[in-house]
Amino acid sequence: MITKKSKKLFIEAQKVIPGGVNSPVRAFRAVGLDPLFVSQARGSKIFDADGKVYIDYVSSWGPMILGHAHPKVHQAMSRALAHGWSYGAATELEVRLAQKISQAIPSMELLRMVSSGTEAAMSALRVARGFTGRDKIIKFEGCYHGHADSFLVKAGSGAITFGIPDSAGIPPSVAAHTLVAPYNDLSAVQVIFDQNPSQIAGVIVEPVAGNMGIVLPREGFLKGLEEICRENGSLLIFDEVITGFRLTYGGVQKIFGINPDLTCLGKIIGGGMPVGAYGGRREVMGKVAPLGPVYQAGTLSGNPLAMTCGLATLEILKDKAIYNKIDSLTQDLCQGLNALFARKGVPARINRSGSMFTLFFTREEVWDYSSAKKADVGQYAKYFQKMLQARIWLPPSQFEACFVSLAHTQKDMERTLEAAEAALEKWDLQKTP
Repeated sequence: MITKKSKKLFIEAQKVIPGGVNSPVRAFRAVGLDPLFVSQARGSKIFDADGKVYIDYVSSWGPMILGHAHPKVHQAMSRALAHGWSYGAATELEVRLAQKISQAIPSMELLRMVSSGTEAAMSALRVARGFTGRDKIIKFEGCYHGHADSFLVKAGSGAITFGIPDSAGIPPSVAAHTLVAPYNDLSAVQVIFDQNPSQIAGVIVEPVAGNMGIVLPREGFLKGLEEICRENGSLLIFDEVITGFRLTYGGVQKIFGINPDLTCLGKIIGGGMPVGAYGGRREVMGKVAPLGPVYQAGTLSGNPLAMTCGLATLEILKDKAIYNKIDSLTQDLCQGLNALFARKGVPARINRSGSMFTLFFTREEVWDYSSAKKADVGQYAKYFQKMLQARIWLPPSQFEACFVSLAHTQKDMERTLEAAEAALEKWDLQKTP
């Protein structure tokens, strides 16, 4: 595969950017390749610097639910550009977007715009601590809430452990406030609460996990978390950075009938622009400055271009038929992949929720981080490489999600299945666990 321009750009990039990329997963190291550089994207397609066109299942890690450069969003952005693109002041646009979000997600009675999902999760955690006067939080093994110090913590060998820093540069004293439980394990959460009475500010969870690959919540898991938090005076924080407005207009909390105290949203509310938001009960968010003592601020918060892109995107997403269409396309694709892998005798598991899915190279069901980690990353790397050669752009890691958009077509699905069938020819069946 000719990647002359990407290779040249990568050489130049490594001289001025750590590892040549601005986010580690883009380095393609997990799949044994050098990164491809992207020049543009339209609809369901993404174009590399050498001019090759791929069917895109990364979708900028989820937010491009309408596809790239949707015409109505593009028009709105073009009009907005004429009015300038950064004021550092309050605007009508941010009011309108906040109203739209609050109407779609009623648990977010008050919300604050920020510039990323990481910033949203970091700020929600500070609010939870400020509201409860407690320091400790519970997160789940394999769930990712951005790169703030309190969240980059992994579990020990047991179900319950004090935090151990998962990155250099994080003081152990900070990580010690983060307690980790296995995903889908309510009893472990209860034990942590029993061992730390009146010390836990909140429980933060991806209601459908997307950052260890897609992992669905077991029946009763989310409701159980809500009940445990209520019984212990702690806040339940839903990290819907991936799932909010991706699975339905209103988030996972609407699907499962849960009322979290705080919710974190990410770039999908900005139509793919750098946006995040956190919000929740009026009583809780009333602690945020200037109303209360919890400080949080940002020059680019509520940026007018990002607000415009978000308003145009959410206006289109109000049509329920959109979700029905992309869910149906995704279901068909996953059924086709399941049938293909079974016919070829290649062990694999597909976890799907709405329009997002992960294909794990494993024989076992994937319900948590431990079972996800049993997937054969070498097999995934080989599959990724073959699919990329066939011009199918998948996430460059086993532990990420594929996303289908409104712009994907039945023809895209057929091409993807054809590419997958070709990729599985003469597949080595011996290594899959």
